[in-house]
Amino acid sequence: MKYGFIAKYRPIWPTRTMCRLLGVSSSGFYDWLGRPASAHERENAQLLNAIKHSHEASDGTYGSPRVVRDLIDAGFSCSENRVARLMKAAGIKARHKRRRAPGQLDSPVHAIAPNLLDRQFEATGPNQKWAADFTYVWTGEGWLFVAVVLDLYSRRVVGWSMQPTITAKLVMDALLMAVFRRGRPHAVLHHSDSKNVGASVPARSVSP
Repeated sequence: MKYGFIAKYRPIWPTRTMCRLLGVSSSGFYDWLGRPASAHERENAQLLNAIKHSHEASDGTYGSPRVVRDLIDAGFSCSENRVARLMKAAGIKARHKRRRAPGQLDSPVHAIAPNLLDRQFEATGPNQKWAADFTYVWTGEGWLFVAVVLDLYSRRVVGWSMQPTITAKLVMDALLMAVFRRGRPHAVLHHSDSKNVGASVPARSVSP
C-alpha cells in the first residue's frame, strides 16, 4: 500500500523523500516498481474500475454497500470491507443527497384554464368530476414525486404516476391512466390546483 502511494504521487513529490517519510527503502520501492503486478493486484485494479463505473453511474451517491450490490450483479466476488478499503484508498466517497423539500416547477405556467369546478366538489355519478394533485415523498433513493387523479363521486384514486423529477409528463401520465381505466370518458371535468399544473378543463381536450 505504501509503495502504491509513492508510485501515485511520484510526479508531485520526490520519491526518496516519500520513502523516508513512510519508512520504506527507496531500493525496495524500485524493486517493487520493476516487478509485474501480482494476480491480487490485477484483480484489485479490475475491481476498482468496476467500482468507479458504479459510483459514476449513481451520480456519485453510492457508498460501498450499494456498490457491492452492483459488483455482485456484474459477476464479481467481493466483500463490502474490501470494496470500502479500495474506495477509501482511491478517494471515492458517496455524495449525500440534500434532504430538502423540492421546489416548484422551473418553467412558468403560461396558460391557466378557468376554474369551472368553482369548489363544487360533489358529484351525482362517476366520471363527472375529477380532481388532480401531486406531492412528494422521501425514500431511500431520494425524493419521488407522486401525481394522482381522484374521482370526486367515489373519492377513489383512478390514476396515478410517480417519477424522480417534476415534469408535465408526471401529471399527464396520471391523467392518461385515469382516462383509459375509466373507459375514455368524454364529458368529465378535470380540475387541478392552479398553483401546480393548471385549472379545470374538459377531459375530452386531453384524451387520446
